[in-house]
Amino acid sequence: MIAISSISFGEDVEREVLDTLRSGMVAQGPKVARFEEGFAELVGTRHAVAVNSGTTALIAALRVLDLQPGDEVLTTPFTFVATLNAILDAGATARFADIGEADFAIDPDVAEQCVNERTRVLMPVHLYGQTADMGALMPLAESRGLAVVEDAAQAHGATFDGRGAGSFGLGCFSFYATKNLTTAEGGMVTTDDDAVADRLRVLRNQGMRRRYEYEMAGQNFRMTDLQASLGLPQLGSYLQQVESRRRNAEALRTGLKDVEGLVLPSELAGRGHVWHQFTVVLAPDAAIDRDTLARRLGDRGVGSGVYYPRTVYDYDCYREHPRVIVSPTPIATSVARRCLSIPVHAALSTDDVDRIVAAVREAMEA
Repeated sequence: MIAISSISFGEDVEREVLDTLRSGMVAQGPKVARFEEGFAELVGTRHAVAVNSGTTALIAALRVLDLQPGDEVLTTPFTFVATLNAILDAGATARFADIGEADFAIDPDVAEQCVNERTRVLMPVHLYGQTADMGALMPLAESRGLAVVEDAAQAHGATFDGRGAGSFGLGCFSFYATKNLTTAEGGMVTTDDDAVADRLRVLRNQGMRRRYEYEMAGQNFRMTDLQASLGLPQLGSYLQQVESRRRNAEALRTGLKDVEGLVLPSELAGRGHVWHQFTVVLAPDAAIDRDTLARRLGDRGVGSGVYYPRTVYDYDCYREHPRVIVSPTPIATSVARRCLSIPVHAALSTDDVDRIVAAVREAMEA
């Protein structure tokens, strides 16, 4: 079976982890600081503050904005549940704007219509490795006085007009095991604001700047040096890994471009895609549906994944939640029923890509 994702660590990672174990410093320490410096350089920001998960990164970013009851965060309904959970955890109200099918991200025109007097934060999600349309979203945020929190969990190294995802506002990244760059669990908040970075560092350390000197109500949001040891060596080879993903994505696009009923993802003009996922969409008039395609691919030894099968609010625990405001999002609802991700990861061989192309073509024609 060709898996939808692949996780492997080289000898450089083993050496880094062993060095950490032998040092006796396994909690947050110098390895975390080095990882933060390297990641800030990748994103292009002054600061990167490591935390213990991507969800925590979102929560911390919202917490330092001092949101009040009734304040709204405007985001996309087509995302992982962590986006919504972080908004609720921060005490804010979630409101949703529909997406564009070309980039799977929040539609700036729809977002503008959804902004109201209670909106405090605009939270775009850079899905599958490509940024949202920050060229339109940033002027909207600036004109309406909104803070920007980027859910860049899947977009390490992605760019918009040469500027890194996570450098437009407060950038929130995940290093979960299946991400392009992983520490098994872990996250990062990026910012150019010195004061915000300082608050984030105090917040993640139980509100302490120095031991037993508390400045705010905080949390234990810290990353460990063991986690950072997994990520540090990957930083040095990360851009080469992204290039492998890009080659695989181009080969998939070339091999599948004429398959009837299949809408392929693309790298939009001005955007640097890092291909966390290669997500196809079944056309409304396709001969088969998404679930049939997934089953047929599995029968042919090709893994796939549905990210995501429903809009994020379409679950019992959120439908009647007093701080979840639901409005029609027809494009997101439709795409959630028709999307399927197929393997694009850097571990694929040329033969693997050829097998994936053949399997998709056969499955669509069977």
